[in-house]
Amino acid sequence: MTTQKIADMTVDELKTLISEVVQEQLLVFPKRNMDKRSLQELFRSIDQNRWTPPTGSPSTTELLRQDRDR
Repeated sequence: MTTQKIADMTVDELKTLISEVVQEQLLVFPKRNMDKRSLQELFRSIDQNRWTPPTGSPSTTELLRQDRDR
């Protein structure tokens, strides 16, 4: 295999490389037990397990600013 920079590859060569890597990964990590739940069940589970911060909690932006200012 020759060493080649991605920047020097054609679009078709890059697509071929990506396809090869994906195929290798599918062999290494085969499909595991697929979730058999319906989309409605998945959405319900997401809604039931969603965490909402308490009222008055700082926003994500405020937390980042506080962290930056330390």
